[in-house]
Amino acid sequence: MSLEISNLDVSIEGIGILRNVNLNIPGGQMAGLIGHNGAGKTTLIRAIMGLLPATRGSIIFKGQDLTRLPAHRRGNMAISYMPEDRRLIPELTVTENMLMPAWANRIADGEQRLKWVYSLMPEIADFGERKALQLSGGQQKLVALGRALIPGRELILLDEPFEGVAPVLAQRLSSVIADLRGEGLTVLIAESDDAHSAGLVDTNWRIERGSVSQGRRDRSESSAVADD
Repeated sequence: MSLEISNLDVSIEGIGILRNVNLNIPGGQMAGLIGHNGAGKTTLIRAIMGLLPATRGSIIFKGQDLTRLPAHRRGNMAISYMPEDRRLIPELTVTENMLMPAWANRIADGEQRLKWVYSLMPEIADFGERKALQLSGGQQKLVALGRALIPGRELILLDEPFEGVAPVLAQRLSSVIADLRGEGLTVLIAESDDAHSAGLVDTNWRIERGSVSQGRRDRSESSAVADD
């Protein structure tokens, strides 16, 4: 299922943040969204998730305009989001954090999804009964990715997944994300640069001051991101 964003404007407290954004990710492909801090990456992701309202334009997924749906419907549409700051619940165990989306969205096969996630990342299964606050920042990123995969069967949005992560864990995250290609997921990876995602994505988009432009390239080549 493709994600199609057309003529999207988003404002926060009356201040325009996103301006006339047009972006298309074909179903089953991975795309990078590259931009400096404050460029609008998180605002765009939050708008897709319904956490910020659109002032103009449309966000189409599975034939529906998401801007017309309440935020809680995203989970039921197999859309999910990994926030930059992880947002795990510190006092809950890893397993409890992972299953939270299944409980909230009444996902009947949540336990089966959890087993699948643990098969992708067996290292987090090893500390499934530990509380989230006992994990390192990199470990928490892995858990946050796994939690997003519970409801995110078709579209997953990753906001700075490699930010603040040690190189060895960044490589592990990159490997797990690469494995998702075989699952048919549509993936958007927001980063300040493409140092980690260059070999993963089919398409790069650049965002500057709330405006988006495109640079296509083959995954085997170096990044060629178009300027505004």
